[in-house]
Amino acid sequence: MAKCNVNTNERFADIQMLRYELKGFEDLSLNQKLYIFCLAKATLMGRDITFDQQGKYNLRIRKTLETVYLHYEGDRECEEFKAFEVYLKRIWFASGIHHHYGCEKFKPGFSEEYFYHLLENIGEELLPIKRGETKEDLMRQLESILFDPEVMPKRVNQTDGEDLVLTSACNFYEDVTQEEVERFYAKMKNTDNPNPPSYGLNSKLTKRNNEVVELTWKEDGLYGETIREIVSWLLKAQKYAENEGQKHVIDLLVKFYRTGSLEDFDRYCIAWVEQHEGLVDFINGFIEVYGDPLGMKGTWEGIVEYKDLEATKRTQTISQNAQWFEDHSPVDPRFRKPEVKGVTANVICAAMLGGEEYPASAIGINLPNSNWIRQEHGSKSVTIGNLTDAYNKAAQGNGFRDEFVIDKETVALMNQYADITDDLHTDLHECLGHGSGQLLPTTDPDALKAYGNTIEEARADLFGLYYVADHKLVELGLTPNDEAYKAQYYSYLMNGLLTQTIRIKEGDKIEEAHMRNRALIAWWTLEHAEGAVELVQEEVNYASAEDALKDAEGNIITTRTYVKVNDYEKLRHLFGELLAEIQRIKSEGDYEAARQLVEKYAVNIDPALHREILARYKKLNLAPYKGFINPKMTLHYDEEGTPTDVLLDYEESYTDQMLRYSDEYGTL
Repeated sequence: MAKCNVNTNERFADIQMLRYELKGFEDLSLNQKLYIFCLAKATLMGRDITFDQQGKYNLRIRKTLETVYLHYEGDRECEEFKAFEVYLKRIWFASGIHHHYGCEKFKPGFSEEYFYHLLENIGEELLPIKRGETKEDLMRQLESILFDPEVMPKRVNQTDGEDLVLTSACNFYEDVTQEEVERFYAKMKNTDNPNPPSYGLNSKLTKRNNEVVELTWKEDGLYGETIREIVSWLLKAQKYAENEGQKHVIDLLVKFYRTGSLEDFDRYCIAWVEQHEGLVDFINGFIEVYGDPLGMKGTWEGIVEYKDLEATKRTQTISQNAQWFEDHSPVDPRFRKPEVKGVTANVICAAMLGGEEYPASAIGINLPNSNWIRQEHGSKSVTIGNLTDAYNKAAQGNGFRDEFVIDKETVALMNQYADITDDLHTDLHECLGHGSGQLLPTTDPDALKAYGNTIEEARADLFGLYYVADHKLVELGLTPNDEAYKAQYYSYLMNGLLTQTIRIKEGDKIEEAHMRNRALIAWWTLEHAEGAVELVQEEVNYASAEDALKDAEGNIITTRTYVKVNDYEKLRHLFGELLAEIQRIKSEGDYEAARQLVEKYAVNIDPALHREILARYKKLNLAPYKGFINPKMTLHYDEEGTPTDVLLDYEESYTDQMLRYSDEYGTL
């Protein structure tokens, strides 16, 4: 088994590729390894679905560019071909032509004329050309999509006052307006069902004969070819399951994939959340709704995991005390759960990432998303320890804190406690934050519409921020003392007020729900802080003009802005105050209050401050985004052809992995 080195030389655009190690994999039983292997195949099989969901032309674009990459015989060392390679790598990373985080369309670093030159040198029989179509037809269509900034500019548009469906390039809707979508699902919700399914989660909405119709993603419906392959590998995995409960979960997931029934999906979710035995677990399906501007459609994702038993002691301590945290929450008692059910939390090792979780992945997950299932059956939370470990190793000694943290004392505080409190905040966010609180009986779970994802993430983050400072964590042995939480508070506010904007191009607004959440919390807190936290500026003196730090336009940066915290205890009270209001908004479905909070605090960026932060970050020569290369899994057989082991290879390059995946898992 090849040794895993977290850092790689794979870097392009704004992205650094990392590897993650499957710690303890060699100690698993053969059956557990084979279970993981088959689940990993099911995870990778869904890749084409995610590409297609992110945009209706993404698969055609990917196949065309991959064909050029594999067969072009011209000069591959010129600057335009190198720019073409970067563009293809970005499309692989984002599962399409829009940024995986910011959602804006990539601008190719090569010209339209060069694009035509590349395709002219490729045989027509190699390209994804439809019947009755010519290569010229393909070239003209892709030219418009790739190069015209007015065509499909955003994958997910969240601009207040616009038709979010018509102005979003994601492939969940076609030929319908936002009003038509909302009216269609409002009719479905107009029932007395106390346990409603997640309407629209696994379907595309379009029109047939001028009538709005729902096309379901299932074995004999849309994406059927891919779903049949996923099902095949799930059934193979079932043979190696650790217990009958795991086999039952797979049975229910397969049934959902075959029927497309959301009631079947809920049955699967209930069985999955109640299945705790065994080391291995997985997520596979249409899950998170961040890719839909209306927050309804689930983008396909997959992850295979196994428990880190030692690290899980931390999360189990939290989950075992879930009722205490709920009872002491600063929110209105009407919005607290009187009885917290089924809250479980584990630290896990990711064994394979797929779909929306690959190459960029979450570091914590809490599921299922259905409010009534959470209320009646509980939820599962995971912190993905080996991914967090990879991030931490990549960040060591990179100069980021020295540049942006206000003084050496605060840097020392963060160096000592930030990793511990970051993990704890993730645990509290996923395990308790998302699982806390309750809706009023009359509240529609989708009442907050496009603002729902941001409000939900803010709710979970605030829960974590409020409790990471509680002495209860010291009593439970989760933090070493009553000072450690300050590292998390400083890090969070610095990120929300300043440094997360390194991920946004100058002149753009904040679009992504998690970034909006952090901005909302940080800027609301700053406005209400009354001196507890402030932004301070220090004058910068340069020895010469050549040494001066400059922005993108060549203007000299004369000041550096820092976060200064004067009263950490007051910050905790402010986080509790905002948590109470965010929970009220969620519980009551107060759309207008959600809209006002998000639009005031979470969308706009101060232009001068943004230019400064971008200039300071640029000098560090760091990539603002990280992603992962999966390990390559290979079966080892004995002379009789019986599998005897699953071997891991950490040496595969990013390009080789992406081309292999397109070959082995290209189903659409």
